[in-house]
Amino acid sequence: MTIEQIYTGCLAQGAYYIESNGEVAIIDPLREVNPYIQRANKDKAKIKYIFETHFHADFVSGHITLSKETGAPIIYGPNANPAFKAIIATDGQEFSLGEITIKVLHTPGHTMESTTYLLRDKTGKDHAIFSGDTLFLGDVGRPDLAQKAADMTKEDLAGLLFDSLRSKIMPLADDVIVYPAHGAGSACGKNMMKETVDTLGNQKRMNYALRANMTREEFIKEVTDGLLPPPKYFPLNVKMNKEGYEDIDEVLKRGMAALSPDSFELAANETGALVLDVRHQDEFVKGHIPRSVFIGLKGDFAPWVGALIADVKQPILLVTPKGKEEETITRLSRVGFDNTLGILEGGFEAWEKAGKDIDTITALSAEEAKEILKDKHLPIFDVRKESEYKAEHLVDANNTPLDILNDHFAEFPKNETFYLHCAGGYRSVIAASILKGRGIHNLVDIKGGIAELKKAGLEVTTYVCPSTL
Repeated sequence: MTIEQIYTGCLAQGAYYIESNGEVAIIDPLREVNPYIQRANKDKAKIKYIFETHFHADFVSGHITLSKETGAPIIYGPNANPAFKAIIATDGQEFSLGEITIKVLHTPGHTMESTTYLLRDKTGKDHAIFSGDTLFLGDVGRPDLAQKAADMTKEDLAGLLFDSLRSKIMPLADDVIVYPAHGAGSACGKNMMKETVDTLGNQKRMNYALRANMTREEFIKEVTDGLLPPPKYFPLNVKMNKEGYEDIDEVLKRGMAALSPDSFELAANETGALVLDVRHQDEFVKGHIPRSVFIGLKGDFAPWVGALIADVKQPILLVTPKGKEEETITRLSRVGFDNTLGILEGGFEAWEKAGKDIDTITALSAEEAKEILKDKHLPIFDVRKESEYKAEHLVDANNTPLDILNDHFAEFPKNETFYLHCAGGYRSVIAASILKGRGIHNLVDIKGGIAELKKAGLEVTTYVCPSTL
């Protein structure tokens, strides 16, 4: 028996490859399915099943394409009602895979169809659970994302999740291995560990949601407390996962169209496409296409695209580093952004050589900013998460988190220079690009974020551990 966790850091997502005696099951595959097929071919094995733990909101699964390519059936737990052919398993139903068995444990709460898959080894011993978004390491799935009946609240779903954990998962032995669908950084939970594999026994000891003496009412309160609004693209991804989507090969074929600077400019004007620049923030600051949006590949690229662009049907034109064209389109498609119309041939350098208009962002080092900011009470905007800001921030700094920036343009001064920073320099440049696209140019980015500002000696508030907030 082989179990491999295929973890994608940008999405904080774990897919799973399970092989036994020449038969393979894939759990929660990513959009690009060739790696699973190639791995099975290497093992001289056949993909027999594709298991989905639920209708995912934060990424588009590869289940439909993988089933078409391999003939393997897609399996959901009870209550699923997809628009395509699938096996809707019953609670307790078992599927044989080589010498092992995978048992369906219906665990509603995160969503109504949420299902945990229990793997039993060839002796019949419980070996591992693939818990989807029902149980994370250090947390559980948020109960406010489901496509549910109008009369169901997040408190109702949290109550179902409490029952699922107590009746289906917590009775399992402590040595059972937990393989969740997500780790720290995912918006599907709020307090996940950085580790991606653990034992159930350890989770029973340290996961707040699995306390043995916890009442149902306490669970509901703790699980629903402090939930931030989900990203706006989540319902659109659920719709694609439930109803179907275009093959990624077609998305790549269309998106890889190489456009000259003139053709690129014409396409942007005629289609209303958003120009998305995915280079490093330092390059973007020095020069970029006017009104383009920066979201760099070397950060949490896909989640920020989803959170800030939101509409998966938005036409997109790309400015990428050389050799990163296909990677960019693939990573966009993972979160449902399939409408890429082409790429600037030759990159930003070609745009410059063609004599096109360019824009820049005024940026200062922390040391330079220190000389300007000290004792002057100038407007400073910290675009980190609220929890990061509360833990520690520059004295007198305002907090406008990047993920809600699109709804808070009125907070920024119109006739006075203001300063932006984040933790390390990535998010503040995203914010600057969005603000400039809205005609707000009186801004200065502080390079290196609060880490460098602290080194430079600017005054910060007393640190408070985020876990105590």
